[in-house]
Amino acid sequence: MVKTMEKGISDLAGVFTDPIIAWPGGWMDTIPEKVKQQVTIERLVMCMRANRGEEPTGTDAEALAYMYPRVMEASMDRDWVDIYLYLGTKVMAGAGTAMPEDIRVESLNDEQMRDLNHLKAWIYQQRIKVRLERDRTERRQKREEEAARKEAAQPALFDF
Repeated sequence: MVKTMEKGISDLAGVFTDPIIAWPGGWMDTIPEKVKQQVTIERLVMCMRANRGEEPTGTDAEALAYMYPRVMEASMDRDWVDIYLYLGTKVMAGAGTAMPEDIRVESLNDEQMRDLNHLKAWIYQQRIKVRLERDRTERRQKREEEAARKEAAQPALFDF
């Protein structure tokens, strides 16, 4: 019960504190603010759905944010272009912005959806890995600080 509650609290905090996982490269800091805002909103929705028993995964906005720097670097094959435009269509609609008609993609075929779901699962796993490592580092630092504090407070019993 306690572990479940701790995980729930960690997941909720992660909605706001987990990094946005993006394709490594020089374009990561150009991800649009609207997309970043949607990442937080969609993570919150996913967190609530996971609390009801649904398997947690990365969100559409996270997948779009991941792909954005990649799209800026080089061309992609048609399937990934369709996935990117599909994500753009969904995320922009969630942000109250309509995707232009000539590039709107409303649906994906089964293989594209499988690729997208695989990407979103991978993104979620990367987020969790970063969060767990950050938590481990924080706990280690606290232990070290506490040990140093105790050592400084302990009187020297023997002077050599």
